Amino acid sequence: MRKNQQPLAYSLNSLNGSEVMIILGIETSCDETAAAVVVDGTKILSSVVSSQTDIHHPYGGVVPELASRKHIESIVPVVKEAISKSGIDLKQLDGIAVTQGPGLIGSLLVGFSFAKAYAFALDIPWVGVNHLDGHINSVFLESDPPPFPFVALLASGGHTSITHVVSHTEIELMGQTRDDAAGEAFDKVAKLLGLGYPGGIVIERLAKDGDPGKIDFPRTYLDKSEFDFSFSGIKTAVSRYVKIHEDSYKQQIPDITAGFQESVIDVLSYKVINAALQKSCDHIAVVGGVAANSRLRERLKQDAGERRITAHIPSLHLCGDNAAMIAAIGYHYLKDGKVSGMNDDVFSRVKTGW
Repeated sequence: MRKNQQPLAYSLNSLNGSEVMIILGIETSCDETAAAVVVDGTKILSSVVSSQTDIHHPYGGVVPELASRKHIESIVPVVKEAISKSGIDLKQLDGIAVTQGPGLIGSLLVGFSFAKAYAFALDIPWVGVNHLDGHINSVFLESDPPPFPFVALLASGGHTSITHVVSHTEIELMGQTRDDAAGEAFDKVAKLLGLGYPGGIVIERLAKDGDPGKIDFPRTYLDKSEFDFSFSGIKTAVSRYVKIHEDSYKQQIPDITAGFQESVIDVLSYKVINAALQKSCDHIAVVGGVAANSRLRERLKQDAGERRITAHIPSLHLCGDNAAMIAAIGYHYLKDGKVSGMNDDVFSRVKTGW
């Protein structure tokens, strides 16, 4: 490791003779093994994601032990492919960014340990980053990112939160889920209805043929002036409906999925729009795996537009877990001189606040 922990100097041999910083990102927080090469936190040279969906599908959710074992098998070929597709030489890498947490401990350890060893072998700095900060910075990999400050809604399988984003690294938590995340609710309802895993994709597909107003599931806003979430109630409401209509619910699945989806989206949209109004922000970002939902994207753009707020939503390939977003946030940490050491470790949950 380099002993100098001052702000990282730009490489002079990077791309076309221009002074840029090239970062390798590594992501293994759950069930995707991902690596990416990103320039200056904004330009993707390569992004490779190896999914484990087929492995976990029979179990209706991620099996941690299987996930970590698959990461061990995939990490070397995935990183090699990302480097190869980027068109750069290893000597051009200025640093490595890797997910430190939150996530599954076994999965995180694979990527984190690999990054330590790889950085040591290349004699370049490396930094562990917060997976959630990575999702928020995914919007800066698009051509029209939001100006600071803005409000961000992060909705994924493991996390649902609203933050006030002052800078790439200064992020204030405004509210988060008290129980199930939005993505968890999709997965649990899909499992309840016998639709398989992952739930978000299949529910979105079936909901297109349903009537979202036919079954009126509850909207849990908690305190409408605050920004916490709770999605366990909607899951319970669907379960209760299925038990009451045990003989006929299978014929109503399009309407059930449409009603459930609309319930979740109503709450997400209301909360993020009101957070932006409270912070006097004209821009919002919507990130995370649930941001790939076409109905959510449509509603948020519509609702935000009615309030003259611009909604920024990443392309579909940047919504799910990926390493480009990890490289994007890692760039800003490394540029400011923040590096990790050999004694640093992963974490499964955010300890306080964000």
